[in-house]
Amino acid sequence: MTDAELHGCLDFIRQTEKLKDVLRNSYTASGRHESTAEHSWRLALMAMVLGPDLGRDGEPVDLLRVLKLCLIHDLGEAIGGDVPAIRQTGGPDKAAQERADLITLLEPLDAARRAEFLALWDEYEASSTPEARMVKALDKMETIIQHNQGATAPDFDHGFNLDYGRHYAEGHPLLARLRCLVDADTRARMAEATPPPRRTGSEG
Repeated sequence: MTDAELHGCLDFIRQTEKLKDVLRNSYTASGRHESTAEHSWRLALMAMVLGPDLGRDGEPVDLLRVLKLCLIHDLGEAIGGDVPAIRQTGGPDKAAQERADLITLLEPLDAARRAEFLALWDEYEASSTPEARMVKALDKMETIIQHNQGATAPDFDHGFNLDYGRHYAEGHPLLARLRCLVDADTRARMAEATPPPRRTGSEG
């Protein structure tokens, strides 16, 4: 690595610090907003914990690639911020803006690293590999886990989570089982938020 490349790496690392201040719609259990950086960290931790069992048909998963995808998938939000899932329209605008922001963030890096990181983001966005689909599934589940664990507003729509990103876990035995557990937590959280039926004078 040349001195110029090393300085570029350091500048890039400094700029990614912005991700620590990007707040998401989720709250922690203590009641404060979580940051995108915290979400990405726990997503990577989930992948690390489950990694040895994510392979299928006797083929191990490329865990290093999975971890890279976890760390890169929301990096563009360091510039443009986060758009809550419930407000995403599914159109191309959010993805296009996030990709453009990522390209800006990658500018200090040498060409090889810029190309690698952008290719990883494109792979994740397109769900074009088994690893990308696994990370997509885990990404959605980490978000739901935080919604279930966090101190959400009384009017928070937990029902939205039951369908959020469900299809990414389908067809993968371990991820499908994990999704069932996460959905069970969602239903329990919904039941807690539902007031008991009003008693009438004829009851009791």
